[in-house]
Amino acid sequence: MTDLLEELANLPTPLVLLVAGVMAFSETGIGLGFFVPGETGVLVMATTVDGPGSFAAMASVVWLSAAAGDSFGYLVGRRYGSRVAETRLGRRLGEEKWERSQELLRRYGARSVVTSRFLPAVRVLTPVAAGAAHLGYPRFVAASLTGALAWSLAHVAIGATAGASLKAIDEAIGIGSWVLLGFVVLVVAVVVVVRRRRRG
Repeated sequence: MTDLLEELANLPTPLVLLVAGVMAFSETGIGLGFFVPGETGVLVMATTVDGPGSFAAMASVVWLSAAAGDSFGYLVGRRYGSRVAETRLGRRLGEEKWERSQELLRRYGARSVVTSRFLPAVRVLTPVAAGAAHLGYPRFVAASLTGALAWSLAHVAIGATAGASLKAIDEAIGIGSWVLLGFVVLVVAVVVVVRRRRRG
């Protein structure tokens, strides 16, 4: 696993950020998150974070890309309305998820855009439902940016922490292996010396 992390760390930073952005966009871009592991991709790309500067860059790209995915879904919903649920993609996503996202929107309005960001089952449909319900775009964007910011900070932090932890574990195992080897050599040496003295 650490070999993979090293390979990722050696990739050009713009490429890593581009992939992270595409993954974040796909997570909410009209249901692509059901087919493209966007959330997982963001977590994996975030393992390359190695300092405050790279954290800020990664979080910013993920944040804006996720919000762009929301807006894409919103515009699709605004254009096609509830007919989205009747398409092949809509049926594949499931009527239950569609109804849940609509219910959240009716109950909480723009706030549902923020909270649904952390609900994998409905976050891909809530922007579409918001567009279909003709929720004001300025209110939608404000909620989308807020939810996407919290989501990006959480996921980049989790990915960065996981990457640092795996590297630390690998280093600890490496150091531990040398310590263990040294201990074994010492024990063998003591046993050999003791046996020789007994024979002598």
